[in-house]
Amino acid sequence: MSVTVVGSLNEDVVVTVRRLPGRGETVIGSAVEVLPGGKGANQAAAAGRLGDGVAMVGRVGDDDAGTRQLAALRDAGVDTDLVHRTPGVPTGSATIPVEAEGGENLIVVVPGANGALEPADVEVPAVRGAGVLLLQLETPLPTVLAAARACTGTVVLNPAPAQPLPAELLAEVDVLVPNEHELVDLAGTPADDLPGLVEVARGLAAREVVVTLGGNGVLVVPADGPALHQPPLEVSPVDTTGAGDCFTGALSTALSRGAALAEAVRYAAVAAALSTTGPGARGGLPDDAAVRAALPRLPGAREV
Repeated sequence: MSVTVVGSLNEDVVVTVRRLPGRGETVIGSAVEVLPGGKGANQAAAAGRLGDGVAMVGRVGDDDAGTRQLAALRDAGVDTDLVHRTPGVPTGSATIPVEAEGGENLIVVVPGANGALEPADVEVPAVRGAGVLLLQLETPLPTVLAAARACTGTVVLNPAPAQPLPAELLAEVDVLVPNEHELVDLAGTPADDLPGLVEVARGLAAREVVVTLGGNGVLVVPADGPALHQPPLEVSPVDTTGAGDCFTGALSTALSRGAALAEAVRYAAVAAALSTTGPGARGGLPDDAAVRAALPRLPGAREV
């Protein structure tokens, strides 16, 4: 089966800092790197590193940054024929301060050409016939909805950055993949513990919900059956930028191969953990062999 990603492509400016700044505070950086990024492109690159048959639908500017983003995706094994150049608009960008110890980060995104992605761009066979269609919210919402409606396969939505979602979009989603903050924002209901998050997740219209919990692992809330808490794989993180994107790309890859949801989450949890051992959103992206080699070290899931 195939994975098609409809989403954003950004150029990331990653600044290493001793600690993240507070509101109104200036801190001194120790290093800066310009790297490929964007939630959509990061997820596509993760999926491309893990298997064949990954296509990207999106927009970049008619600029050097756009050329670099296309080359980086091709290097990750992603088909970029449906990523269009957009004259007069710059390629999207993100500024990311990252703590030198622990890898915690903040992200500020400027959409650029991503904002020009239109519903007509997703009316293509790669979207309609995708085994798994992977979506996020760094492109216009009408385009996301058009893609979800067009797809005849499994629709996976990572609702980030968080924003109110129309019921008609959630009704098209097979697997919703928020982090815990995005889940609470979507539902408008607070939750203090795992059982509370399960209750909130079951109140959404999506068929199945997978909640990423950062260093606390993953919460799996299937359409039927008990919810599961999947603990993380223990690693020594260098940079957590893009770990959630790696998780979602890997999850989509596993689902496209026919894995059950809990099995796909285990695969994705290992991939995401390994991704934090390298710099930037893509510096640590693992291949399929690395994920399978590390899977035996992942703790078992427990019912919530």
